[in-house]
Amino acid sequence: MTTTVTKVEDGTEAPYALSHLDALESEAVHIFREVAGEFERPVILFSGGKDSIVMLHLALKAFAPAAIPFSLLHVDTGHNFPEVLEYRDRVVAAHGLRLHVASVQDYIDRGVLKERPDGTRNPLQTLPLTEKIQAEKFDAVFGGGRRDEEKARAKERVFSLRDEFSQWDPRRQRPELWNLYNGRHAPGEHVRVFPLSNWTELDVWQYIAREKIELPEIYFAHEREVFSRSGMWLTAGEWGGPKDGETVEKRLVRYRTVGDMSCTGAVDSDADSIEKVITEIAASRLTERGATRADDKMSEAAMEDRKREGYF
Repeated sequence: MTTTVTKVEDGTEAPYALSHLDALESEAVHIFREVAGEFERPVILFSGGKDSIVMLHLALKAFAPAAIPFSLLHVDTGHNFPEVLEYRDRVVAAHGLRLHVASVQDYIDRGVLKERPDGTRNPLQTLPLTEKIQAEKFDAVFGGGRRDEEKARAKERVFSLRDEFSQWDPRRQRPELWNLYNGRHAPGEHVRVFPLSNWTELDVWQYIAREKIELPEIYFAHEREVFSRSGMWLTAGEWGGPKDGETVEKRLVRYRTVGDMSCTGAVDSDADSIEKVITEIAASRLTERGATRADDKMSEAAMEDRKREGYF
């Protein structure tokens, strides 16, 4: 970890200060180590998206040269981008990690869940996630949520207590003064943990650039066949798009966030390098979820509702 040392007039050295990214990294590493010491069966939510990639990178740093003491969990909607799934599997193999997959398709095939009329499966992830947590007895679940993404996430704690049904109750959340985290929970309950809470989208990309972290190519400008729906460029696919009257065209686009193909929109962009992406984000006045996630636009309280139900 790099530090900055300043000289005062008499030539002596003043106490060092961490850079902005170093401070964020140090906080996240502390959170990972705190969880390792407090909980028995933590797991990292890993989708192959940029936030979960940075989270895994931080976990690897926190415990190097040892292996990370956590497994990974992905809720697979069946409508994921192939590039992202390929990246996910490659990273898991490269680091010798254990990956748990909760499949939305399995629940649909069994008749437990039904397809939505709009074709999106993101809201269907809650049951597979909560049942996998209960079945594997995970007592801490790392998520890549950041407070700058959306107003429901802005008020979230780093350690977020969930009841035996994985539901969030604001009245039961604990204060976190001086970065002191309380992981106490009753049997059947668990804690969602957000090491990137205080990061912004720009912080994430600057850290990716500094650490030279590989990302799926979908995050950089590329030609793609897309169609317009509700003001977003969506990728055509078997999930239900395009419909009659929706024209597929080839455009130069990239993705700021990656989720289900049915609700994650691309943005017009020529940013084909990390440096260009950082410049583009610095000029943006919309968060990545506000600009490109249809599931957050279903209602004013869409994310809040999903959090109470147990997903977020």
